[in-house]
Amino acid sequence: QVQLEESGGGSVQAGGSLRLSCTVATYSGSNYCMGWFRQAPGKVREGVVSIDSDGRTTYADSVKGRFTASKDNAGTTLYLQMNSLKDEDTAQYYCAADSGYYREHAVRCPRDREFRYYGRGTQVTVSS
Repeated sequence: QVQLEESGGGSVQAGGSLRLSCTVATYSGSNYCMGWFRQAPGKVREGVVSIDSDGRTTYADSVKGRFTASKDNAGTTLYLQMNSLKDEDTAQYYCAADSGYYREHAVRCPRDREFRYYGRGTQVTVSS
């Protein structure tokens, strides 16, 4: 069981920055992979970045070089630093977790299915 809660969304002008945070509470003591997803109005939810348990990150092409995901040492807070924001980044952003699969001494994020746990989301609105 994992509980996730996002914060830090808001309205910003194009070119600006925002930092999202996600508090993570796990009750099983297991390691999880983490990620950020987003959903714009009328569109399907898409992955923004996945973070394996060893810190390896995989970014969507649309955010590479602009967004940076990180987590604190305790693994209780996940961050998404978003720079050079564009209108098309407007969406509800979700923190997510999954038990993934174990490979190369770490929990790897799934690539072919949704994550199991999601927070309620935080809205990011970018205007030009």
